[in-house]
Amino acid sequence: MEFWLLYLATGIFAGFLAGLLGVGGGLLIVPALVFIFAAQSFPAEHIMHIALGTSLASIMFTSVSSLRAHHAHGAVVWRVVRGIAPGIVAGTLLGTLVAAQLSTFFLKAFFIVFLYYVSAQMLLNIKPKAARQLPGAVGLFAAGGVIGGVSSLVGIGGGTLSVPFMTWCNIKMHQAIGTSAAIGFPIAASGALGFLLNGLAAPGLPPHSWGFVYLPALAGLVVASVLTAPFGARLAHRLPVAKLKKIFAALLLVLGTRMLVSMW
Repeated sequence: MEFWLLYLATGIFAGFLAGLLGVGGGLLIVPALVFIFAAQSFPAEHIMHIALGTSLASIMFTSVSSLRAHHAHGAVVWRVVRGIAPGIVAGTLLGTLVAAQLSTFFLKAFFIVFLYYVSAQMLLNIKPKAARQLPGAVGLFAAGGVIGGVSSLVGIGGGTLSVPFMTWCNIKMHQAIGTSAAIGFPIAASGALGFLLNGLAAPGLPPHSWGFVYLPALAGLVVASVLTAPFGARLAHRLPVAKLKKIFAALLLVLGTRMLVSMW
């Protein structure tokens, strides 16, 4: 029962922050699941894989409500979604195949570096300047491949990568955020599928696992985060989001450092 409560608490916190700050819950969900799975004595060699797969599976559900909200406000540039989605799917599926062959140690190290990168970006308020136009079909496919591949290795919906890319390509910020929400669904869906398939033959997985997706954790995360994300979104216009982002960045630094210490 205590682990169910931890899954629900993680979902509540991740959903609320995603709605409030526009930051993907995967940055919080993955390290939280790593700590919870370790406490449950999951096989050490698979903990990171299960955390990544479960995180992406949960984002698949929560991204739908975000996508619908941004679409209702006309903030989704669908031509960008159509152009980048094939590369997103290909890169994400390839990323899950690569991740399945990598050790938990390497995946943890990669995730920690990514956490530090996102934290620095948020603390320093680093935003790329609009310097070019969107690339053609080949360029969008390549960009999607990179975004999808990296996102699958860290278990996120890709917003920390796709939003800077689109603003660099002269997409207005509110449209970049809305379009990123739409892009998050193919990342999450193909990522969850990839981790599911690549984990089917893995030995020693805990009961109630579907490949590298742990169903009890997925249920707790989805139920809680779907309920709290809209609440966070409503408060976004009433709270000092800029200051809260810095606090969240500091939290990511703490989580990353805690994971780093646990590796040794």
